[in-house]
Amino acid sequence: MTETGKLYLVPTPIGNLKDITIRAIEVLKQCPIILAEDTRKAQVLLKTYDIKPQRLISFFKDNEHARIGLVINLLKEGNDIAYITEAGTPGVSDPGYLLVNACYEHGIEVDCLPGPTALIPALVLSGLPSDRFCFEGFLPRRKWKKRLEELRTEPRTMIFYESPFRLAKTLARLSQFLGEGRQGAVIREISKVHQEVRRGTLKDLTTYYFENPPKGECVIVVKGYDEDRAEEDKG
Repeated sequence: MTETGKLYLVPTPIGNLKDITIRAIEVLKQCPIILAEDTRKAQVLLKTYDIKPQRLISFFKDNEHARIGLVINLLKEGNDIAYITEAGTPGVSDPGYLLVNACYEHGIEVDCLPGPTALIPALVLSGLPSDRFCFEGFLPRRKWKKRLEELRTEPRTMIFYESPFRLAKTLARLSQFLGEGRQGAVIREISKVHQEVRRGTLKDLTTYYFENPPKGECVIVVKGYDEDRAEEDKG
């Protein structure tokens, strides 16, 4: 009877290609099959570290439902498989959740390596309280008002992901629902040459990014609700 393979979730650099662990390189080299959210970007990383898988398979949000059966069969045939997303840790605001659950349903072992993710560096760089925080990822496109109403009195520091094209609009919404005077920070291009940390009130951050459209992926960090400072947060 063929021994089932193992699925490895391998974090990849969010900016500087040197931000990869020794173990991640070892796992990528030992797995005959690598799933990649973006095969073109994956090839840049793989070439950098002389990683030559037998197969490189595209696996992203729009095809993951159709590809899960293929992946499960390959694992059952005894192949170890590594999954890498465009950047960061698979499953964190990236595909991976459905695949992990499918593996568990079929009795297939899963391992996730520790490694790069944008939310922790952003939280630390923001200078906002980091003893308690919550990760909100991307705000929903349709029910964002409901989500922000729920977060209006959230006492923990909040972390959001956003694209550069929607950053100013999202900051405006945060300012509207959480308060113009609420303290926040935008951390952009983490670990890259043009890394930027900008701190201020949500109103000031909104104004700045409407006037200065950003480039690169962004993380928004917002201070939690403080009942004693609620009036100041309103602006």
